[in-house]
Amino acid sequence: MKSSGRAAHRGGAARIRHLRFKLLVLVLLCALPLSGSLSLWWRGISIVPLVAYGAVSLLTFLCYWHDKRQARAEGRRIPENVLHALELAGGWPGALLAQQLLRHKTRKLSYQTLFWLIVALHQVYWIDRLFLENSLLSLF
Repeated sequence: MKSSGRAAHRGGAARIRHLRFKLLVLVLLCALPLSGSLSLWWRGISIVPLVAYGAVSLLTFLCYWHDKRQARAEGRRIPENVLHALELAGGWPGALLAQQLLRHKTRKLSYQTLFWLIVALHQVYWIDRLFLENSLLSLF
């Protein structure tokens, strides 16, 4: 059986293509926010970023799951701007997992472009915070 670009199905369960590579990308993308959040917590500054990334990622994953179910049932969908707002608020790791596990919101180029811009903004923020002593943020 040939795979057509969509997730191959085996016994009803979706198989993620290139799983090891995608897990490596997820780990690398989460390294900066996780180390930055842990650093803030360990220095007694704030636990909020650490909790927010986890909680908002879980909420975002659940919203993707709900939206996927609604899409299949032709029901009321979650607006894309709401999903993007959750990603921007720290839920992008949950969104990335949901995109791969649920095969949802992966084909629309305009959606993916904004999603990856949000991921890049988070990376730039933590690079600035951890390595550049907020020198980029001070420009604004």
